[in-house]
Amino acid sequence: MRRLLGFLDSLADKTGLFVAPMTLAMMFLTCIVVVARYLFRTGATPLQESVMYLHGVVFMLAIAWTLKVQGHVRVDILYHKFSPRARAIVDLLGTVFFLTPVCVFIFWTSLDYVSLSWSMGESSATPDGLPGVYLLKTLIPVTAVLLFLQGVAEIIRNLAVLLDGDG
Repeated sequence: MRRLLGFLDSLADKTGLFVAPMTLAMMFLTCIVVVARYLFRTGATPLQESVMYLHGVVFMLAIAWTLKVQGHVRVDILYHKFSPRARAIVDLLGTVFFLTPVCVFIFWTSLDYVSLSWSMGESSATPDGLPGVYLLKTLIPVTAVLLFLQGVAEIIRNLAVLLDGDG
């Protein structure tokens, strides 16, 4: 189980490291778009769409990594006061009864949507926009799988806390 946990955590870490530089690229491209628009009075639709594509890639692929590093917003006002064992129980139940079904639902319901996009070779709605919208839409089921796998890692981690007191 420890090897599986290590593999799943490593997958999330590698995905996070893969998308991290894209945030700098988004910032750089946004600056270029702003300069082009306000200094040179010209549009830059492909650059603007590049920023949107990058944002989609970063958002979709970093979700599992964010779960791994406990980066998601928690609104539970009691959670931080719980013992490690009680937190493990809450996290385990949340993962099993909420995260896992949502991942399965997103994966299953996105397949037809993505398939249609691929069959059309869907591209931007704007004439000078970027092609490959179908590639971006493919990230929906990919995200569901990555998040599901990180959910499995969280289940293993929480079971370890419950069964042998370490994690």
